[in-house]
Amino acid sequence: MVKLIFCLRRRPEISEEEFHRYWREEHGPLVTRHASALGIRRYVQLHTTSGAVNAILAASRGGPEAYDGVAELWFDDTDALVAGSEAGMAAAAELALDEARFIDHGRSPLFVAEEHPVIA
Repeated sequence: MVKLIFCLRRRPEISEEEFHRYWREEHGPLVTRHASALGIRRYVQLHTTSGAVNAILAASRGGPEAYDGVAELWFDDTDALVAGSEAGMAAAAELALDEARFIDHGRSPLFVAEEHPVIA
């Protein structure tokens, strides 16, 4: 299995609350509807929490601005990730249009990774 990791930052005009609501209640179900056409085996949303702990952690490392969340999408392999059926390409286009409503793509890195558990 491989994962597509998407580190998300919201569009500047969208509040944190609206970003998390939209991602969870609108975009998540859209991904679910298209999962089969895209070959997605699993989809997890990691919503960054607000509060003192994240601020303390960032300050302790001198780290950059936090992401608003991280999406993890599992695929059988890289071939499954890039395979482009007509239905899959249409689904990917619809998801990209929807993402543009709430994600700042220019500040949201996207990459493929393999998981190597250390403590399971």
